[in-house]
Amino acid sequence: MSVMPVSADELLNRFYSQLLAVDRKSKLTAETYKLATEIFLCRFQSLNEQKNIVSILESMSVQDIMHYLTWRKTQQIDEHTIAKDISALRAFGEYLVERKIWQENLLLLIERPKMKRNLPKVLSPEQVDALLNAIQTKDDLGVRDRALFELIYSCGLRISEVATLYRENVHLEERLLLVLGKGSKERIVPFGDTAFYWLSKWIFESRPKIIGNRQVREVFVNYKGEPLSRKGIWKRFQELESLSGVTAKVHTLRHSFATHLLSGGADLRSVQELLGHSDLSTTQIYTHVNNEELELYHKEFFPGHGGKQ
Repeated sequence: MSVMPVSADELLNRFYSQLLAVDRKSKLTAETYKLATEIFLCRFQSLNEQKNIVSILESMSVQDIMHYLTWRKTQQIDEHTIAKDISALRAFGEYLVERKIWQENLLLLIERPKMKRNLPKVLSPEQVDALLNAIQTKDDLGVRDRALFELIYSCGLRISEVATLYRENVHLEERLLLVLGKGSKERIVPFGDTAFYWLSKWIFESRPKIIGNRQVREVFVNYKGEPLSRKGIWKRFQELESLSGVTAKVHTLRHSFATHLLSGGADLRSVQELLGHSDLSTTQIYTHVNNEELELYHKEFFPGHGGKQ
């Protein structure tokens, strides 16, 4: 058995490596778990400056962890984030048990908060149009933005999926994308005429001017010709919010895609496949969005029929 690391950084890096190599977590999940664990370790080390991190962990109790989670709530953290923290720390707890630092996984003794499943915010077709039409397409980056957000909406893509979309996985003639989703699951998604127009314009006209002779696999790049990051996409979307007056998030386009499909008569299983949901219950939330919209329309147009019969 290898010597146990004493520094928090080394412990954290070994945990991260195990998540990827042994537990086969996606890079995104591993990074999320690593960040949550890093905050956890830093907090306890700041409270116990004279001890190394392994000693701190060996003497830790369930009460200590409860105090930590209470502290996290004081940092304006919502219940959803607390639940994700607990998931990450449970994985870390399993790692500590394997390394014989803990005799049992203390996080399994702590319940995750019960999540109230909020209905996702959805834009109307008119709001989507207003958002997309606010993009100025007179320059190459404007063409990129129009192609980018048209594709996110018309295919219901996650921001991570569009950021890692490779040129060889765009089949323009067939109007299909090969998308790498959560858990490295692949799915094929069609796209429509408007997305085809802007994507073609970006790939054949604007993108070559930016990347020059370099070989870049990612479809979407920044002004330097480097792969466009998720942070870069978020930042650009915030600018579009200001220009259009439409308040939303990038992920709202994915929610809107699903809801508009169901409103148009698409069946639930087809929408599940297009979104890449492993569980149909995840897709079913969009049927509740539709029901809520119908209720609002009913109250607006039939106000006299809202009372009890």
